[in-house]
Amino acid sequence: MKKQLIAALILIGATGIAQAAGDATAGKGKAAACAACHMADGNSMIPNFPKLAGQHESYIVKQLTEFKAGTRKDATMLGMTAALSEQDMADIGAFFASQSASIGSANAEKAAMGKTIYQAGNKQSGLSACMACHGPAGKGNAGAKFPTLGGQHSAYTIKQLKDFRSGSRSNVMMNDIAAKMSDAEIDASAEFIQGLH
Repeated sequence: MKKQLIAALILIGATGIAQAAGDATAGKGKAAACAACHMADGNSMIPNFPKLAGQHESYIVKQLTEFKAGTRKDATMLGMTAALSEQDMADIGAFFASQSASIGSANAEKAAMGKTIYQAGNKQSGLSACMACHGPAGKGNAGAKFPTLGGQHSAYTIKQLKDFRSGSRSNVMMNDIAAKMSDAEIDASAEFIQGLH
């Protein structure tokens, strides 16, 4: 699995990926409807709604596209994306990418186990380290559309990992990774991520 992941990352870096050409200024107006859940600057105050500030434009565009197509399921987001064009999505992504993300705090006791999982994985279960794709500081990889995780609400991260584990959210790589995680590992990783920067 690790060799395949490394090969995929090398291939992505060598071939390049077309980036969305969003306009952050235009995106500010288009993102106004997002503020009710995600706040005007993308720093959601509600733990169940993700922080979008500082997230990669390419990742936001990917998620909006999946919500619109129904391949990522959420009734609210389906409605919010229904009328968006590709340019609207790129502009919204550029706007949120241009915002500064706030960093949460982590419970040190819970985060200690999470740090181990994030940085080293779990050799016994074959769980790879989160930082292999999301980086040591949780900044992700825009070209590969691996999201920024640092500072994300733990409640949101827990839900996403459990959705990946159950298969209700589809991403082959993350489905495989989350399937190897216990509830305790998910909770601890999410706590560590919330304070990561």
